[in-house]
Parts: sequence; structure tokens; C-alpha cells
Amino acid sequence: MAIRPAVAPPEATVHTACPLDCPDACTLQVTVRGGRITTIDGTHENPVTGGYICAKVRRFDRRIYGDDRLHFPAVRIGAKGEGRFRRVTWNDAIDTIADRLGRVRDTHGGEAILPLSYGGSNGLLTQDANDATFFRRLGALRLARTVCAAPTGAANLGLYGKMPSVVYQDYLDARLIVVWGANPSASGIHLMPYLKQARANGATLVVIDPRATTVARQADHHLMIRPGTDVAVALAIHRHLFESGAADLAFLEAHTTGWEALRDRAQAWTFERAAEVSGLAAADIERVARLYASTSPAVVKCGWGLERNRNGGSAAAAVLALPAVGGKFGVRGGGYSMSNSASWSMANRWLTEPERETRVVNMNRIGRELTTPEQTPIQALFVYNCNPAVTLPDQQRVLAGLAREDLFTVVFDQVLTDTALFADVVLPATTFFEHYDTAKAYGAISMHLTRPVIEPVAESRPNADVFADLLARMDLAGDADATGELDQMLHVLGHLPGDSGQELGDRGVATPPWDGRPIQFVDVFPRTPDRKVALCPADLDREAPLGLYGFQPDPATEAWPLALISPATERTISSTLGELLPMPVRLEMHPDDASSRGIDDGDDVRVMNALGTMQCPVKITGLVRKGTVSFPKGAWRRHTANGLTSNALVPDTLTDLGGGACFNDARVEVARVDERRRRA
Repeated sequence: MAIRPAVAPPEATVHTACPLDCPDACTLQVTVRGGRITTIDGTHENPVTGGYICAKVRRFDRRIYGDDRLHFPAVRIGAKGEGRFRRVTWNDAIDTIADRLGRVRDTHGGEAILPLSYGGSNGLLTQDANDATFFRRLGALRLARTVCAAPTGAANLGLYGKMPSVVYQDYLDARLIVVWGANPSASGIHLMPYLKQARANGATLVVIDPRATTVARQADHHLMIRPGTDVAVALAIHRHLFESGAADLAFLEAHTTGWEALRDRAQAWTFERAAEVSGLAAADIERVARLYASTSPAVVKCGWGLERNRNGGSAAAAVLALPAVGGKFGVRGGGYSMSNSASWSMANRWLTEPERETRVVNMNRIGRELTTPEQTPIQALFVYNCNPAVTLPDQQRVLAGLAREDLFTVVFDQVLTDTALFADVVLPATTFFEHYDTAKAYGAISMHLTRPVIEPVAESRPNADVFADLLARMDLAGDADATGELDQMLHVLGHLPGDSGQELGDRGVATPPWDGRPIQFVDVFPRTPDRKVALCPADLDREAPLGLYGFQPDPATEAWPLALISPATERTISSTLGELLPMPVRLEMHPDDASSRGIDDGDDVRVMNALGTMQCPVKITGLVRKGTVSFPKGAWRRHTANGLTSNALVPDTLTDLGGGACFNDARVEVARVDERRRRA
């Protein structure tokens, strides 16, 4: 296996790939002069991404060389949250961490230690490799990484076993495209040209979203749905399919189970009832239902926006079930799109350390776990690949937990995040331009090797090296363990299925299965035990509080009448790159909602509920539906007047399936800040 040089010569253009949490996994060319990145651009090595890249990655050098970048290990010298640290050596930092974690384990047990991470922007080398081995051998708590994609993932797994789905290229063959709860104009931008070309080819585009996003404004039909009601609209479409004779009964009999239960549960959802709860016109829902019934090939793009509420899992299941009931499989451009992350069938084969049966902590309940634990209190927190201070629900409780003086906290990150301000030990991490990784697309099906293009900035180090050091320092290392980054890369590549690892090492790209363009029910079938679509699987039916496809009413009250949502933007990947957001960040509000409250564009407002208050300026716009206000996902505490973001208003309740976060179940009131309060 030939590994290309790790670092560029003094002046060069180096090819690599982007592993950030995006469906596209762009291939990149990076110009380096004097050991410093000067330009970042796209290449055609990944043909799906077409040689262009998003603004987030194009300006990533601002993170690498920015004022917030962490350069050295440091230990806290001030109060937690102040962000006052003293520089130490790596040896001293590793010694301190090993000593403190060892004392917690010996005194309270391994289940008093919590690793807190989320791997969306990490490849196979920077998450669940040496780090997983370390925490398993410590006997630490296990983390349920459920802040994103848990309800949709549970639905996809339960119905289809995560069958590979329709890829971008095949949208060109569709005659109807339904984009439901997704905004590719902000996340997954390389789908946009395929949507444009498909429409030029004659396809009809339907978008279901509470905001008039860029893709929604280009659609033939935009259903501006009330947050949390997607399951009702999807079931109304199912009811129409069954009642109009458009349901493919032959397919249902041959290739599905549980379709009768789905039919029965959809029966109550007339267009009128779905319209009443969703805030849509019954005629608009009916128009989309008739379009879906009569058009083929038809593809449904199921996004992650529709999962962020109490009904999220059932909503995803109802949307994903549409092509089975409507008979849309078996042709190119027909079926559903969701995540293709499971297409390579990897299953972390390189991890030899078995997972221990320690307690599982849902990351959406971290604030509660740190402040009012029901079991062994967490005494040590190791945060990496994650910024919980601004990404998790019930923000004020999370911040209170991070402020505990008796909680030993390590934060291993690239920049001084809001979470790092509360750390006892801060460790500087490399970015993907400074270490090896893999970039695995989950919109298309592709995988590339991410190569370092510059030397690590200052004393930053990759995950593999740091966790290898911790394994050795705590006498947890085994003879077969990877001893550092290159060793770990060879170990992981050697355990990839087929020739994938060899190809990544030799060419930097692996040959995708099915040539990267599988047709559902021709090339790929459900990965369920019987290879059938389980339209009402028993385990999901038991898990959902009202049964699968149940509808839990809106949590709005007279005191808190507005739905607060926090969608992804074109500027950040969750909170990554949030340090580069211009200040202040604004709340978006419909003109009618603003007028009835005496609020003008640009006013400072208080967004409040029983959990807390966020103070920020307001932008009045018709691009958000009446009764809904929007504040962008990924904002940091510095971006509001009082240091709290929209997550301070989000309850830590869980979705019906998968234990996901209910970000879009925040219900609030908004009021203008008067001049006296503003001056105070």
C-alpha cells in the first residue's frame, strides 16, 4: 500500500477531501505556500460535486489561522467559564489527565467518567478508533449520540434496514421530486444543480418546509408546514393512495409486512384533518397527494429537519413508507433518498476491544445528568469532536453542569469553543487539513482519503496520537493497538471490506459498490431479516408513546404560542465555524407576528419561555411561516446579547423514536426590549 507524502512541499497544490458533516464529501485542491494554506478549491475527483465547494470550506483557513485557534495544551487558572488558562507541555497535560481519570475510576468507578463526542464531521480515523478503545478499557459510560439523525435513523433501520437509497445523479430521471424537511441550499449544496436540471427535464419539484428556503422558492409547490406536524400530512397522502386505488397492493403483498396497520392508522387522516393540524390548505395537501399517486419515477428526499420534534420518528417512517405504498421502487429515479452512510457495510471492523455493558447516557440529557443525576454522578467529562455548551438542549442546565467545580473536564478541540471555556485541561486538535482521515459521502456513495496538506499548527495533535498516549500512560495499551496516526490509518484501511482500504491507500479513492448508483429493488433490497419492508415493525411500534405513526399534539400554550426552530445555515456545520459568524445573529419573524407585538425590523427582542430567555435583534421576513420564529443552528454564546442561544429554550424531552432531540418543540413568546432595559 503506497501512502502519499503527508505534507506538501514549500509551494504546491495538494489534493485532499472534505470529511465535514455534509452529504457531499467534496474533493479539494489546496494551494500551500511557505507551509501556509493560501486557497482552497474543489476538484472533479468526486464527479458528483462538480469541482465547486461551499463557502464554509472555502474559508476554512480562517479557522486554521484565526484568533480562536488553540495552539498549546493548557490548564485552568481562573473560574470555570472565564477562559483563563496557563500553558503546559503535552507531557504535563497527559500526566494530569491520566492521574485525574485514574483517581475518578479508582474512587467512583469507570461509570463516573463520560466521553462526550459527536462524529458528524469526522471520518473513520478521528472517531471510534483509539478513542473508543481507550474509553472501553476505562470502563467509562457509553454515550447515545442522539442529538441528530436518531429518529430518522431508527425509522430507516426499522423499515428498510438502512437500504442504500437514491443518489443525486439519479434525480435526473425523476419526474416528481419531493424534498421533505431538507434544505440542500444550505447543507448538501451539490444536490441543487441536479434539482435544477431535473426541473429543466420536466420534473415537478415539491418542497415541504416551514421556511421559504432557496430550494423552496424554486419549487413548483411549497407546503409551508407547521413544525411537528409532518406525520399528519404524510398519513393523509397514504390515506389517499389507499382510498384512490393508487396503492400498489401487489408490491405490498410481495415485498412488505405490516402494510394493513399503516393503512388503518392513516384512515383517520383526511386532507381536512391534516390541514387543521399542519396549518396548510387541504387543497394543497390533496394536490401533492394526487401528484405523487400519478407520477413516476418519483423520489422522496427525506431530510433531518422533520425529525426534530416529539413526532419525528413517526414522521420519518411515514415519509419513508410512501414509495412502498405508492409503488415507486424498481426504476432509476424512483424510491427514497436519505443517508447512504451504511452502503459500505463497515461496522467498525478495526475495533478489537469489545464494548462493555456500562450504563448508556443520552447526550440530549447531559444537563440533567450533570446537575441532578439519578445514578452514579459524573465526576469526569472528556469532550472531543463536540461543543455541548451550544449544541445540546436545555442549555442553562448544561452550562450549570459544566460550571461544577468538582467536575474534572477535558476539552480536546481545534478552537476555544464555548465548552472549552469551562475546561480544566484544554488540548489543541488538528483540523482535517493537518491529519489523515476518510471522507465518506452519504448523499452520493463515495469515499476518499483525506490527506494532511500542512504541518499541524503550533502544538496541535491528531486524535489518534493523543488517545494512543493516554492508553500508554494509563497502562491500558495492548500489543495490537495503533501507536499513532499513521499506524492507525494502516490498521483501519486494512480492515475495510473488499479492496476499499487498498484503493484508498494507493489511489486515494475507493470504488463504490453498485458503481455508486444502485436502483432500489433492482440492485439493492431491504436489509431486514426477511428482505421485506417492515411498514409497522413491532419494536418501533412498542417504542413510540402512541404507537408508530401516532400524533402527539402541539406543545404550544397561550403563554408560549410561537414555535421556535433552529435550522442549519450555509455558514456553519452545527457549531463548527460558528466563531466566524458575524455578530449579532438575528431571530427571523413573520411580519404579522411582529406587528401584533409592536416589533419593528432590527429591534432587540427577548425570546422567552419557562426555561429561559434569549436576547437578540429581530429580522422581519415573510420567509418564515406565521406562528414560527427561526434562529440559526450553530450560533455561539457571543452571538446574543445575554450569552444564551435558542437551545436555552429547548426542552430535553425526547423524540418518539431513537431518543432524539426535540429542538423544534421549543414554544416561546417574543417581546421587544424597551430602551431602559436595553441600556441596563
